[in-house]
Amino acid sequence: MRILVLGGTVFVSHAIATEAVRRGHEVSCAARGASGTVPAGAELVPLDRDEPGAIERLAGARFDAVIDVATHDLDWVRDALRALAETTGHWTFVSTINVYADTATQHQKTDGALLEPVTEPRRSAGGQLTPEIYGGIKVASENAVYEAVGERTLVVRPGLITGPGDNMDRFGYWPARFARGGRVVVPDAPEQPIQHLDVRDLAEWIVTAGERGITGTHDAVGPIRTLGSVLSEIAELAGTADVEPVPVAPEKLLEGGIVHWEGPRSLPLWAPSSHYGVVTHDPTPAAADGLVTRPLADTVRAALAEERARGLHRPRKSGLTPAVEAELLC
Repeated sequence: MRILVLGGTVFVSHAIATEAVRRGHEVSCAARGASGTVPAGAELVPLDRDEPGAIERLAGARFDAVIDVATHDLDWVRDALRALAETTGHWTFVSTINVYADTATQHQKTDGALLEPVTEPRRSAGGQLTPEIYGGIKVASENAVYEAVGERTLVVRPGLITGPGDNMDRFGYWPARFARGGRVVVPDAPEQPIQHLDVRDLAEWIVTAGERGITGTHDAVGPIRTLGSVLSEIAELAGTADVEPVPVAPEKLLEGGIVHWEGPRSLPLWAPSSHYGVVTHDPTPAAADGLVTRPLADTVRAALAEERARGLHRPRKSGLTPAVEAELLC
């Protein structure tokens, strides 16, 4: 197959391009090339999607499949559709679990209510990119793809994506922290539900979907587990002999200015009960359509190897600094 990946240099899009090349497909990656390199064996088509009309250089090109991983800009999606929808066979748009309006109800499926579409292009909207705005942009993008491509469309809504190349530090924080040993602050919320999907599993399924012509809308999520069991397994696999998880009550964490999920001064993967619905979407439909998930241990080992290579003590986008953790342990 001749496949165009819109992206191809960072995390999800790079994993997809890598998998497509591994299977012997002819892969082109349309990207600036500034954030990273495309996989060996793929062709870089240099273009900046922030430049109006840049993607027109591909207009009329024929591809068996296009895979768009546009992050938060509706203009990117619209420009690509104008240039390529009529000459492309199968179109995959990678959306997000954040499109759903109900963040609390567990075990939702793809027929759940969605956020209102945000149709103002992100590049001109300005302001903070909140989860609601991000989700609304993705809703508008999904609608645009379906309108232009119709029955040839696959919309993929991933939840938490983990594995090699993750640049948000949400998952990698934990293997790195346990590997450093000592007393480790963990949220005292062992029964909190959590689900994740290794980026390599997501990439394999997206390429397979293009090969088989799978269409429709799918939540790309893994099995539902508890946060306590996930952190315990990570500690067992990555921790040193002296590692000691120390559960800290959610009330104390909040009083200490610790935030949920991601970002500075956060405990990654810790979610408020108001958002348990985000981490418990029904994984069975995608599994029935061929999404296979690897054991958590595989993801932990890959993340730990990458963390060691990058430095266990490096500054991170998400998690606690040693100083903040020491305050909580007092």
